[in-house]
Amino acid sequence: MPPGTSTAAEARSEDDEPVWIALPPGLLRMRRLLLVVWLGVIALAAGLLPGLFAGPGWAAFAVVPLALMAWGWVMIDRNWRSWRYAERADDLLISRGVLWREETVVPYGRMQLVEVTSGPVERHFGLASVQLHTAAAATDATIPGLDPAEAERLRDRLTELGEARSAGL
Repeated sequence: MPPGTSTAAEARSEDDEPVWIALPPGLLRMRRLLLVVWLGVIALAAGLLPGLFAGPGWAAFAVVPLALMAWGWVMIDRNWRSWRYAERADDLLISRGVLWREETVVPYGRMQLVEVTSGPVERHFGLASVQLHTAAAATDATIPGLDPAEAERLRDRLTELGEARSAGL
């Protein structure tokens, strides 16, 4: 886990300062594997297929996808490190972004629906995503790559807090 982050059990502090929780490393592994598979296939297609028909000089085109793979490897790590979330007394904070930082604040009382989703690749890596829906479409937020148990815990907690906060509306 990156420095300055904690587990969900430690997420509440006495002075209500946000304690940021980082995403688990399974999301990083999944994204890197997808990068290697897709750009590996493109590198093979760019280097082998033209080389079979046009000669060995065309094999140099395989270098471009391999260079993209090396660059993407580093960028995926930076992106993964930028994702974090924090549960506060009245709202949920989600922070992400490397060049353009984005911090979303979702008040518990505005949440209408909290979903846990997991596609086939995510399930293979033991991951799930939590998606929050609010009345304003611009504030919908997603936390990707969570452990399924943490995603379900977060869904249940957010649903409970959302019902408690919206009772007066």
